[in-house]
Amino acid sequence: MKIRWQTIAIWIVCMAAGYGIIYAGEMTGVVDTFIENMLVMMGINIILAVSLNLIVGFSGQFSLGHAGFMAIGAYATGIMTQTESTFAGLIFSMVTGIALAIVIALIVGIPTLRLKGDYLAIATMGAAEIIRLTANNLKITNGPAGLYNIPQLVSWPIVYIMMCLTIIIVANFVHSKTGRAIRAVRNDELAATAMGINATKYKLMAFVMGGSLAAVGGSLYASYLQSIAPSNFNIMESVSILIIVVLGGIGSITGSVIAAIVLGAIDTILQNFGSLRMVIYAVMLIVIMIAKPSGLMGRRKFSIGKWLTKRAAKKQAAVTES
Repeated sequence: MKIRWQTIAIWIVCMAAGYGIIYAGEMTGVVDTFIENMLVMMGINIILAVSLNLIVGFSGQFSLGHAGFMAIGAYATGIMTQTESTFAGLIFSMVTGIALAIVIALIVGIPTLRLKGDYLAIATMGAAEIIRLTANNLKITNGPAGLYNIPQLVSWPIVYIMMCLTIIIVANFVHSKTGRAIRAVRNDELAATAMGINATKYKLMAFVMGGSLAAVGGSLYASYLQSIAPSNFNIMESVSILIIVVLGGIGSITGSVIAAIVLGAIDTILQNFGSLRMVIYAVMLIVIMIAKPSGLMGRRKFSIGKWLTKRAAKKQAAVTES
């Protein structure tokens, strides 16, 4: 119990320190508008990548529908905050986006999560395309033109707090009893089922939770950028999020965070290269994947709890020997 509280205290200090560093950088002029935009997009990508890693990495389901859930949150916020442009309106729109994403994830997940591998990927990609095409043809979403002049109610502190909350929620979920059942299904579904674990139920829980967190990322995206269109949520957006997950390491939250930061920094640095930017970006991705085929972190993770446990064990061993 002592180590658990020490772990929580260290994480709170680390998150507060991260906030303080960015705030100090902004006050001293080191963090200008350009860098702030980069940090905000990194934060949103971390939310999206960690939520997709819950589906792909921890439950073993190959989903290509994450952009669809992101679109649900984005349009909920875009539509609702245009009539209620207050912080309360933002929170209410975010909750509405989460609720809609949960309903859609249940509708999509119940019939499709019995599929595996490529079949599941195609089914989830089809679901995301249905969401995108629905937004493309509705009057309330302004069709292909999308929504613009959305009130900017999101700033970097809100994105930073939501990013930290997402990481805490997913990290605690995968280490809970339910999370262990989900990982057991991923490792060997037949054996897990034989032990009495309802595989479909646990896969659906991960899928719904991942989709609802993607809606949060979409809400932040719409409010910060102030304009959205159906083309922002096509298959390439799902692939971009999947690239972050694979590059960081499937099943590693730490890897998703690092990959989102690395790719965000690379993308920003290459802004001055014009049309060559995507070529250089693709070559760098290929080189990284050849050098680290299991991702930057594999399934490894940075765990303060494990570090404290090992440290306590060493101290105990030293006391016993003396």
